[in-house]
This record gives sequence, C-alpha cells and structure tokens, in this order.
Amino acid sequence: MTNRSLQKLQSLLLEIESNIINKNIKDSSISKATVGWQLDHSLKVFNVVCEVLAESNPSDYSSKLNTKRWLIFTLGTFPRGRAKAPQKVVSKNINISEKELHQRLERAKTGLNIIKTLEPHAFFKHHVFGNLSKKQTMRFLEIHTNHHLKIVREILCSH
Repeated sequence: MTNRSLQKLQSLLLEIESNIINKNIKDSSISKATVGWQLDHSLKVFNVVCEVLAESNPSDYSSKLNTKRWLIFTLGTFPRGRAKAPQKVVSKNINISEKELHQRLERAKTGLNIIKTLEPHAFFKHHVFGNLSKKQTMRFLEIHTNHHLKIVREILCSH
C-alpha cells in the first residue's frame, strides 16, 4: 500500500471523527439521511471491507477487466443516488449513538493497520467491481468514504 493512499484514508477517518458531533444534522434537500447515518454507513463499509480483505487468500486472487470499475476509479467519484448498498452495511437505526460511531471508528483504524501488513494480492470481492486487489481496495475505500463525506460537507454547509 502506498503512503499516499494510507495517508488519504487516515485523513478521511479523521474527518469522520471530527463530524461525529454533527451526527443529528439533516437536510432533506441533500439527503434523506442524517450526518450520523452517512458516517455510520461509511464506517460499516470500511470495516466489512477490511475484514474481508484480511480473511482473503491471496493465492485465490484473479483479476478481470471491469469497465465500471475502470470508469469509477478513473473519475474518483460515484454518481449520487445510483447504487444500492448491500443490506449488511445499511443502517436501519436513525438514532446512531456517538458511542457506536466511535467504536466503529476505532475498528476502522485497527483495520487500516491490519491491511497495511497484507500481501498485494489480498483481495475483496465487490458485487459490481469484481475482485479488488489490496491497492484497488484502498482506492475503493477512498472513493466510497469521500463520497459520503461530500454529502456530509454539503449538509453542514447548508446549515
């Protein structure tokens, strides 16, 4: 993993941490969800992806050309409101506590430290993008986390 991707992910986790105090803020014209929901979802994805990556068998890794992955990774952004997240990472709880968010954040920091030590062909199988190597997984986490933090920034700027 490159230092740049590691620093970027650490920076995004710090931004999540700094916004936990804003968890109850909402602007329905930007998102149906609160800031807390956006943070919770980002952390859930981060943690699940880190776990799957750590549990993968690098010798099972194979890569295929995926045009959607190529496009999204090149643009560095997801189109808003187009994707459907797996239920495992969608929070049904609209009253997420600061304690829960801090616990998920600490787990994400630990996960990031663990994946630093993994082999380059450790992988995460994404439901749309296919098998993502460790490097590609870091890029996915960066794009996904930043996508939700952009929504958070817009919500906060509207208040």
